[in-house]
Amino acid sequence: MVSTLIHLALTFGMLSLLAVGGGTAVLHEMQEVLQTQFQIGPERFLEIYSVGQLAPGPNMTMVTIFGIKIAGALGAVVVGLAFFMPSSVLCFWIGRFWHYIGETPWRRAVQNALEPISIGLMCSGVYAVGKSALNGPLTIAIAMTAFLGIFYTRINPVYVILGLGFLGAAIMYWQPGLV
Repeated sequence: MVSTLIHLALTFGMLSLLAVGGGTAVLHEMQEVLQTQFQIGPERFLEIYSVGQLAPGPNMTMVTIFGIKIAGALGAVVVGLAFFMPSSVLCFWIGRFWHYIGETPWRRAVQNALEPISIGLMCSGVYAVGKSALNGPLTIAIAMTAFLGIFYTRINPVYVILGLGFLGAAIMYWQPGLV
């Protein structure tokens, strides 16, 4: 049990430090690590990710559910601390240093270099989740409708998510063979 907790702490601590641009940036790596090292497959990953999206608060609190699945309540505490503490401490010290150095040309150069990296990491996370979630014409149609509804209208995304969520649930309940 102790070795599992240490393994969880090291794994999620490493993911925390790689989360440049936010937790979404490490979703792909997290999915790979959880599958290879803790036998949590893509479907289970997607289920837990979805719960994290529905729960109030930061969506990356879902990592504690992985801790529960792997090592119980103590696993949740270890994973929560390992995932949020290193990046929080790093952000605190980098933020202080960033403020201290002010506007310098090399600071702008570093920021310019990190911006596309962050975007690429987030796209990788979206791809990892989408690869598991989009498994047929119905799920692709729901995803495209959500994207178009949010991108081209002024409708609050909450209404789009709730409306399409209920529609998808109803279709999948009455026609489970469509998915």
